[in-house]
Amino acid sequence: MTTIAEALEKYLDNVRLARKEKTWQTYRFAMRALEKTLEGKIEIESEHVRNFPEEAAGWFARDLKTYSPATEQIYLIALVGFFKFLVAENLADINLPRVEMLVRMRGRRPGTRLPQFPRQEIEQLLSYAQQLNTIQVDDERHLLQNYRDRAFLLTLADTGLRVHEACNLRRGDVDWNEGKALLIGKGDREDLVRFSNLARRALQDYLQVRATLDGASGRPLPSLPVFARHDKGAGDKVKPITPTTGRNIVKQRVRECLGPEAVGTITPHSFRHYFVTTVLLGSGGNLKLAQELARHQNIAVTQRYAHLTDDELDRGYYEIFENRR
Repeated sequence: MTTIAEALEKYLDNVRLARKEKTWQTYRFAMRALEKTLEGKIEIESEHVRNFPEEAAGWFARDLKTYSPATEQIYLIALVGFFKFLVAENLADINLPRVEMLVRMRGRRPGTRLPQFPRQEIEQLLSYAQQLNTIQVDDERHLLQNYRDRAFLLTLADTGLRVHEACNLRRGDVDWNEGKALLIGKGDREDLVRFSNLARRALQDYLQVRATLDGASGRPLPSLPVFARHDKGAGDKVKPITPTTGRNIVKQRVRECLGPEAVGTITPHSFRHYFVTTVLLGSGGNLKLAQELARHQNIAVTQRYAHLTDDELDRGYYEIFENRR
């Protein structure tokens, strides 16, 4: 006999095998919250999983009202996944359409958040970044950091790469003649990313300054990271930067350019927002183009960026109405 508690653990084991660690952790939190909902209603340690009630979906949705709408949605998705797991494993006879209806009826819909980012400050930061290679430094390590950070910031802004994607880039991933890179993107999809001439030149400048270090590594150049560590801990080894390092690069350069009060207002993901908005503004609002270049699976995600600022609305209004007379 399989108890409800045992079925929950089997479900989480299945999630851990099939999904990423972060997803598994979220689902584990969801199932622990479900256990709290079931306290006093069902003895999960002894009750057969066949007796797991479909009404639990409604109970759970009710108890999740103390959570944020976004967390509620994720936890309910995890719950529906558990019901589907029971059916797939022949552990229980579940009316899945009824469960999904209960979730739709009882669950909240999270509001759509418009992407917010300080466009003007990002452009100021990018202007600062372009000059990093001209700063006089006392040692090679700081020189390499300046060239790397210049290339890193310009790459984020002109490619729309996520920070972990940029950190995972290898020299062999980039076709320097075509200005493109093939990488494994979100959801383990194979994606093609394009580099602007500005970003490509910054990358080539950085790799040229790094040539001696790369040549002494004893490793094939295509296997080396595009963005490497240049701290004391790395020594003479060519090690890739981590997303944490990527975030610290942004913090450091924001502090230098905009001041300590601006730290936290611009993150690596802010450059992705900047990229999508730049594509939309430059293409006259071509959503399909922006979707493909940003590698959004759902165009609804891209549409979140297709909003105009008050200043743009003001200009559009006055251009229309003040020029017609």
